[in-house]
Amino acid sequence: MVTDARTLNTWRRWGYGTLPGDAFSYVLHMRPAEWPIMAGHTALGYLLAVGWSGASSGRQLGSALFALFLWVICLNGGTLAINSVYDKDEGDVGYLNSPPPLPKHLLMFSWILLGAGQVLAFALPWGFRLAYAICFVMSVAYSVPPLRLKAVAGLDWVINMWGFGTLTPYAAWAATGRTLDLGHAIILLSFCALFAGLYPLTQLYQLEEDRKRGDRTLAILFGLEASLWLATGSVVLAFGGLSWASDILGRPAGLIYVALAAWLVVLFPWIRQQSVWTPQQHQRGMYWALGAWAVTDVAVLLVFAR
Repeated sequence: MVTDARTLNTWRRWGYGTLPGDAFSYVLHMRPAEWPIMAGHTALGYLLAVGWSGASSGRQLGSALFALFLWVICLNGGTLAINSVYDKDEGDVGYLNSPPPLPKHLLMFSWILLGAGQVLAFALPWGFRLAYAICFVMSVAYSVPPLRLKAVAGLDWVINMWGFGTLTPYAAWAATGRTLDLGHAIILLSFCALFAGLYPLTQLYQLEEDRKRGDRTLAILFGLEASLWLATGSVVLAFGGLSWASDILGRPAGLIYVALAAWLVVLFPWIRQQSVWTPQQHQRGMYWALGAWAVTDVAVLLVFAR
């Protein structure tokens, strides 16, 4: 298994060949494959705050890039690494296929990342510090026993919809120091509902492994079909919020409905075929849903970031 994990692809062969010992295993357990997605969703908040015309302005841009580093590398990377410590997954997990064996000091490494990010967050406005602190606490509660809320169906869902859905783009908004207005607050809340739709989809291909571990996730509680309908209802609710925000801010909503169509193209075939899909097909469906999320981010920026 060690050999397979280290030689799975060119990226891993390069990483293990470049860094000493198990150092590259620490990087992999931070799941760098997720970093572009997390960075994109975080940066969305910055662009909503300053618009395209102000996106390259000096001081605000510097604060935003620093905030992006703290949020993506320290907070998200530390969270996923600490999650690996307690999950001890052997099969594929989100953004990490064939996980390498856990390096010896991964737990300490995770705490250092999370703690350093919180300390450095004090260089940024209070809203960012608060968002980081809230997500820090939720990350620990989510993964670490005895709470381990990721194993409590419903609470795992709530933590993720607020942490990734709303607080992630809010953090970059807050890093600019700009006050949040009603229209943009509704946009950020809509992403809470959108992630409420995405989250069950990330669990469907792991149902058997989660059952063996004794975790009672949202997808296990609801089952395949109900989880997919829950996802669909949450997505529709999210786009209702985005449409409402477009009315408040006086922006045309056409592209919002294009993004909604992208989600429905993913979800409706999935619902029809869920009973015959293999775990690999459910995993592929999750990545298609992530693509629909990316379409949504782009649509929101084109409509609201001016």
